[in-house]
Amino acid sequence: MNKLLNPITDWVSTKRGMWITIIAWIVLAIGLTFGPTLNDYKVANFQSLPDDAQSIIADQKLKEYFPDDQGTPGILVFHNDEGEVKLAEVQEIIAGIAAADIEGVDSIVDISQLPPPALQGFYSEDKTTMIVPMTLEAGLGSADFAEINDEASEIGRDIAADFDSMQFYITGPAGIAGDTVKLFEQADFVLLIATVLIILVLLIVIYRSPLLAIIPLLATGIVYQVVNQALAFMGAGGLELTSQTTSIMSILLFAAVIDYSLFVFSRYREELNHFESKYEAMKYAMRATGEPVFFAGGTVLAAMLVLFFADFRDYANFAPTFGMAVFVIMIASITLIPALFTLFGRKAFWPKVPKYGDAKNVKHGIWGPVAKFVVNKPLLSGGLVAILMLVSALNVLNLDFEFDTVKSFPDDMPSRVGYEIVEEKFEKGDIAPSSLLVVSDEPIAEQAAADLSEQLASYDEIASARLSNRTDDGQALEFNLALSINPYSTEALDFVKQLRDDSGALLEQAAIDGETHFGGITPKLVDERDVNNQDIYKIVILETLLILVLLFALTRSWKMPIYMMATILFSYLSALGLGIFLIDVLFGFEAISTRVPVYAFVFLVALGIDYNIILISRFMEERRAHKVKDALEIAISHTGGVISSAGIILAATFAALTTMPIADLFIFGFMVSIGILIDTFLVRGMLLPALILFFEKD
Repeated sequence: MNKLLNPITDWVSTKRGMWITIIAWIVLAIGLTFGPTLNDYKVANFQSLPDDAQSIIADQKLKEYFPDDQGTPGILVFHNDEGEVKLAEVQEIIAGIAAADIEGVDSIVDISQLPPPALQGFYSEDKTTMIVPMTLEAGLGSADFAEINDEASEIGRDIAADFDSMQFYITGPAGIAGDTVKLFEQADFVLLIATVLIILVLLIVIYRSPLLAIIPLLATGIVYQVVNQALAFMGAGGLELTSQTTSIMSILLFAAVIDYSLFVFSRYREELNHFESKYEAMKYAMRATGEPVFFAGGTVLAAMLVLFFADFRDYANFAPTFGMAVFVIMIASITLIPALFTLFGRKAFWPKVPKYGDAKNVKHGIWGPVAKFVVNKPLLSGGLVAILMLVSALNVLNLDFEFDTVKSFPDDMPSRVGYEIVEEKFEKGDIAPSSLLVVSDEPIAEQAAADLSEQLASYDEIASARLSNRTDDGQALEFNLALSINPYSTEALDFVKQLRDDSGALLEQAAIDGETHFGGITPKLVDERDVNNQDIYKIVILETLLILVLLFALTRSWKMPIYMMATILFSYLSALGLGIFLIDVLFGFEAISTRVPVYAFVFLVALGIDYNIILISRFMEERRAHKVKDALEIAISHTGGVISSAGIILAATFAALTTMPIADLFIFGFMVSIGILIDTFLVRGMLLPALILFFEKD
């Protein structure tokens, strides 16, 4: 690898190469701004499940048999805390919305035409709440939902303001999707500002040098612009981009560029003590760090590309997005970053300017004594860390999953407020009913359909099962199933999965020769859970094997990669277990999204292995001239400062995700931050060195 990298980094470290590199990056960043923009190609109605998932097939068949009934449903919620909802007031609000003729609204149930018995089904038992179904046109995206909801909500609330205690909300799939778009749009800007400020403050506090804070952020800004515009071109080419993916990508980008900047300038500072010329100092700094930094980026890239093999499309969609980001970061780490630090030279470290010939006076702060303690007491230091991590890792057994995505949004989000009112006042299944499609080669008798409906309603978990659609030839029936339990709960998922398995027997009892398909929210969540569980094992195994192969290539040792990979996997389990405990105790989250463990694994392994590589690369460099114990002490003391600094900044960068008003991202950011700190101070500083000393011989 050095044969390939050294000519590049040697040239970048020259005066001419430095200027050409910086100018080329700036021209590229500016030139790409004239292309498409990333926001133009973000999709909100992203399909997470693969096309062959049973619920997706069911949705397609429902569209095939009942094409006029496939708009996106919404629920208009009318609520009065102080008494009964008045029908006349509800009718006035609905009439106002209908009169506006909002583009995209397909239909709102006209309750004025319903007989009193039918009308009672729209009221809650205590008459304080009324719900009216609304349907938006098929083919709209969540961004369209947001505009429709805003316009309808404004009209409805203006009219409701004239009535005593009347509250009006739009919820259901259309309301929730629209609010989600607005939530990300507002949160992305806050996330970007929070990330920049956190990094800037920490760099200044840790290194006490303004330029050492500004230079990495300057490099990050240039890389960020290039990556964003490159992704925009990929979006124009057909890549589906989501707000959640691009939010996490921006954090990855900031974290990785800052990390690699720290590794480069830490070694550069050492070499400035050995070389008077800033160009020579960078040349030899990059000869030492170029390969491990580039290889570290390569392991992150490999980890991201493994996601291509996932069936869950949220994960697979990460692969090209993050892969592009990491590829650009890798190129920047051996070109732009060293060029910028070479440009500023010794001035970058002001006021603590490294002087030529002062190498013996370099101090290693707390990591000098820590290195001595670890190499002299490996069993004590490594054993204590292993016990602490094992205890926290065992808490993984208490992991519970949350499938109700609405609960991850802010308490005051209108669609969530409306959702919780409906959840409290009506049958829980009314929030998100499921559909059962029955298809036969022969017309299905009305009595058979009635028998099937009766069988379905006999389940305690089903509040109602009514025939809602029938084709003209009678060969396809659609049943609307409202559960008596929360349709997002684990119990509901288990029930629907069992019902789907038992559906053949149900048809047989009703004397129907046909097939069944279950569509709707709960069947989709069943498929998401199954696909996610399969992907977890697939991603863990593939990523572990791939990174092991890369580490074998880097270290040319069969034992060292095993130490490195074993500690990083142990670190992940420890972080997950500790994270589950802390988010419950500190923030009240008793369960987490199924996506969080996968996201956390990918990022903790991919980024954590970087620190392994930096430490082990320095150890192997020193091993050529020293015994194992001495080489390890030098490696820990020389890399401890930069790794701990990078770890603190990286953890704080991911902690910026806790500014997001979405629980999934909040929990993900919090857990990754914990994992990085465990990795930085306990695994890299103590556990891994203890393993090496225990198994390696001089």
